[in-house]
Amino acid sequence: MQREIRRLLSVFMVIAIAIVSFYIGTAVISTSAGAPVQWAAVSAPVQQAPTFATETERLFSDIYNRVSPSVVSISVVTAQGSRLRGEGTGTGFVIDTAGHIVTNAHVIDGATRIEVNFFDGRIVRGEVVGADRDSDLAVIKVNVPPETLTPVPLGDSDRLFIGQSVVAIGSPFNQRWTMTTGIISALERTIQGLSNFSIGSVIQTDAAINPGNSGGPLLNLQGEVIGVNSQIISEARINSGVGFAIPSNLVKRVSESLIERGSVDYSYLGIQGGDVYLALIEALNLPNNARGVVVSGVEPNGPAARAGLRSAGNIRQIGGISVPLSVDIITAINGEPLSGMSALVSYLANHTQPGDQVTLTVVRDGRQQLDLTVTLQPRP
Repeated sequence: MQREIRRLLSVFMVIAIAIVSFYIGTAVISTSAGAPVQWAAVSAPVQQAPTFATETERLFSDIYNRVSPSVVSISVVTAQGSRLRGEGTGTGFVIDTAGHIVTNAHVIDGATRIEVNFFDGRIVRGEVVGADRDSDLAVIKVNVPPETLTPVPLGDSDRLFIGQSVVAIGSPFNQRWTMTTGIISALERTIQGLSNFSIGSVIQTDAAINPGNSGGPLLNLQGEVIGVNSQIISEARINSGVGFAIPSNLVKRVSESLIERGSVDYSYLGIQGGDVYLALIEALNLPNNARGVVVSGVEPNGPAARAGLRSAGNIRQIGGISVPLSVDIITAINGEPLSGMSALVSYLANHTQPGDQVTLTVVRDGRQQLDLTVTLQPRP
């Protein structure tokens, strides 16, 4: 009798499971065929520092949690005709609620498709607003609701100091939202842009920067962007502790101009030059602390030539080094002392516009000091 009851119960359970399965299956089919699919919201992977964390660790954790929603990972595809030419990755950061994102010009150079990945998992298409090859900066734009964007503030790069702690967030080797830390190793560096012109006042840092970090923010400990990570010095294209970031004050000027007009106008002096060096100091009997821009060449009919600057001449070989005994050395611009070529490039980029007049203080042949007024022109 008990065996018969167990058999009947088994048959009943099988029938009940079949009925339930039928209705569940019907519900799924009905949902997929009719009502819209509801995607679950995915929260950003924010992790608060544990109670045992040190004050410094809490600070770094706070910066990461606050800034990461502003940082994006950028994937690009380049093509030539109908053929895929290559794929690449980089980093960028949101600067306003209109959807504008700053990155490096070399990240999006030649891109036929730009994908922007947000910290919360969203993937959207980006469109180029403008690119400036001289500064290696670009602005792209995404079409998303303003309330979903978290702009990151720009700091004042003129107030930086060597030894200052910095943080980089980016996508090295496509490892997204990677945070590295370090210090400002040097200031007033000069690097080459994507054109024939140099970028001045560049920040050097030992924070780990690798391919994929390009276009990402270098931050101070207040969470402000003080630079855009751009280049490294490495024969193997991996971090060797020498990375460079474009200063935030130049980023501000370039991004505003790209958004407003799609291009950037720089003032042009029309010289080639370098820094003061020991052989020149000895040959011209200059003081050992002499600093400035040694003018090696002046563009014919350029602004500097019209103002009276001269190309270096009377070249002598002294100790195996070519030294001009007739040379102009620019020691100041508008009364601002110049430490070298980087300082001059930076001043022209950040403080002047084409058409401006500037006064150059020039020491000629190590003996005569002149004040020359130059009317700046747009870069050719």
